[in-house]
Amino acid sequence: MKNYRINPDKKYVSVIMEGLQKKDGHCPCRVNVDDTTLCPCDEFIKDGICKCKLYIPMEEAEEKLRKIKDKEKEHGDSLK
Repeated sequence: MKNYRINPDKKYVSVIMEGLQKKDGHCPCRVNVDDTTLCPCDEFIKDGICKCKLYIPMEEAEEKLRKIKDKEKEHGDSLK
């Protein structure tokens, strides 16, 4: 979907991907398992809402990436 991307938080995405695998490709955040919950689910396709935050708006992703880079930079500086 345009203006969305996969969440840049690799640890978080790993957990969601495990859930998707356990539910045979269905959203791990939903109780029901049917054609509407296959990832990407109908709600995301129609309304741009990804309840599990695997897909997030581009602006949110850019902010997360900035925070990740800042954290990495802090850790790199503390090692010197």
